[in-house]
Amino acid sequence: MKKTIVVTGATKGIGRAIAEKFAQEGFQVLICARNKPEGDDDFLKSVTFFQADLSKKEEVLAFANFVKSKADKVDILVNNTGFFLPGQVHNEAEGTIEAMIEANVYSAYHLTRALVGDMMERKAGHIFTICSTASITAYTNGGSYCISKFALLGMNKVLREELKPFQVRVTSILPGATLTASWDGVDLPAERFIAPKDVAEVVWTAHAMPATTVLEEILMRPQLGDL
Repeated sequence: MKKTIVVTGATKGIGRAIAEKFAQEGFQVLICARNKPEGDDDFLKSVTFFQADLSKKEEVLAFANFVKSKADKVDILVNNTGFFLPGQVHNEAEGTIEAMIEANVYSAYHLTRALVGDMMERKAGHIFTICSTASITAYTNGGSYCISKFALLGMNKVLREELKPFQVRVTSILPGATLTASWDGVDLPAERFIAPKDVAEVVWTAHAMPATTVLEEILMRPQLGDL
């Protein structure tokens, strides 16, 4: 029987790279994003797509119900949905903190709650959350993004403690500057960034560890350091 992986925010960047990697390895891959990728039939043939804006709780739950209708069990959940807006606490636009928390934190919180029960019953499963170096290092112009990523890592630490007795592994991935759409327009060579496929390889490697071992937190940076 095929294993199943659920990946959010998976039509581009890190999420897409993870979805592609696990599809190549024979997994059933269930993904969601706000927008369906256009002109990308090969990718869509390898996954099952559900359109949802996970900053909205009702759409998170709709996606969870979709997952349950398509899979008897979820082996891996990858909480990847999120976005970045530059700014500072004292001057960012009104509503920025709410938007960041809803998309970057609440999406993972509600989807995990909706899917983790079966993992706990089976005493098997792996939850990955794509955090950031911004989860451990505050920086100027990070504003509410840093706040949300600190919260996301905190949530994953709580999950790790809660799920230990149920044999459900919990891993936080903390990538530095990764070559995604967030860096569009920046005049820097590609080798100055982490490639999304490298994050996907790390997720694959972490899951491939024996079930008796968990990589709790994985910090990744470009070889030449942070930007």
